[in-house]
Amino acid sequence: MDATKVAKKRKITDKTIPNVILQNPDFAQDSRMYQDLLEMEQKLDWTVMRKRSEIQDALARNPTTSRTLRLFLSHTVSGQLWQGGGDISANFETGEGIPAWAFKIEGRLLELPNQRTRDKTPQRKFSTMIKRMVIELDRDPSLYPEGNIVEWPRAPGHHNPALDGFTVRRTGDAPTKLRVVMYLDHFPEQYKIVGELGAILGIKTESRIGVIQALWNYIKVQGLQDKVDRRMIRADERLRTARFIHIFGGDHILFHQLPELVNRYLAAPDPIILHYTINPTIQPPERPQAWDVEIKMEDFSLKSRMTAMVIQSKESAQALSKMDDEIALLAQSLHNSHLKKTFLESFSKDPSKFIQTWLQSQSRDLESVLGSGPSEGMTVRQEELKRSEFFRLPWVEEAVAIQEGMRLASKGMQ
Repeated sequence: MDATKVAKKRKITDKTIPNVILQNPDFAQDSRMYQDLLEMEQKLDWTVMRKRSEIQDALARNPTTSRTLRLFLSHTVSGQLWQGGGDISANFETGEGIPAWAFKIEGRLLELPNQRTRDKTPQRKFSTMIKRMVIELDRDPSLYPEGNIVEWPRAPGHHNPALDGFTVRRTGDAPTKLRVVMYLDHFPEQYKIVGELGAILGIKTESRIGVIQALWNYIKVQGLQDKVDRRMIRADERLRTARFIHIFGGDHILFHQLPELVNRYLAAPDPIILHYTINPTIQPPERPQAWDVEIKMEDFSLKSRMTAMVIQSKESAQALSKMDDEIALLAQSLHNSHLKKTFLESFSKDPSKFIQTWLQSQSRDLESVLGSGPSEGMTVRQEELKRSEFFRLPWVEEAVAIQEGMRLASKGMQ
């Protein structure tokens, strides 16, 4: 390439100031404050990096929370005698005038208290929070052959969209009792701890990882880990009574066998059971009945806030980088000013000695560049002076011109 390469400017990153300035009594207080700020900045950078690592680790595990799901149960009636003044003609071909009722169940999550507007996430549909729901109708099948059991299993696909509620419609004018059996979709998946393990750990329902962590905490608190072989877990009196470890035979178990052992004590959680009565002979209540149930789900609000903390904005990164560059330039300026001050003070005290010392220093630098040392008071090697090639170097002609110019100028002044 014929184009001249532009040398990249070296970025100054050193923000320390010379020790001479730090030790100067005139700048002692300011220097101490600046050093304290540098130390605080280092501690803050380390703390921020550690917190970001912790947040990234937490994000990998998907943060969860417990929310309150409020269920609303209501019903409406149509074609009843009391609605038509006791005179209603039913049309069995079109269905008009036939006594009927409709049962509706809805659900929504309650908003968190003191939640900021920017942290709010779109509400989930009710159907996405349940795995399966069964509605049982207490009616005589011989009189009402429409089906007394209504089941809704959740299935993915466009044919089963997310819904805010469910409605069951049936004909009839007799009071009917309903039993709603609902299986919630927890995240992470919850299990019921069967046997005496739940009483030992003090939990009834928990996720598989939560049960293993609770058991491991119990083992550490009770000191059940073998002192010699740390992989070995020994049973205490409560675990022996519950025959928890005896499944594997003996009074001890290896650490990696704990998950397999815990799985034996996990069962499907109990469903949510709600009872409701529909009486078509009277007017339905104006307000629906409501029940609150707890559901564990992924904390999207916390996850979004944690993600925003981990991902640093481009504007703030550029602003911090600009401030660091300015501080480094100021520190470099202080260093250069100190060198100038030292240079001028030395020159003012003894100019002749200073110039002699400076020439000696330049001579040593020249010797270092040429790779030679002092030889009989000369700054270049005698071997090179004996060679004609030495006087054909590019700088020789320029040096001769300068020397002759200085000589002629001195004659002119005389």
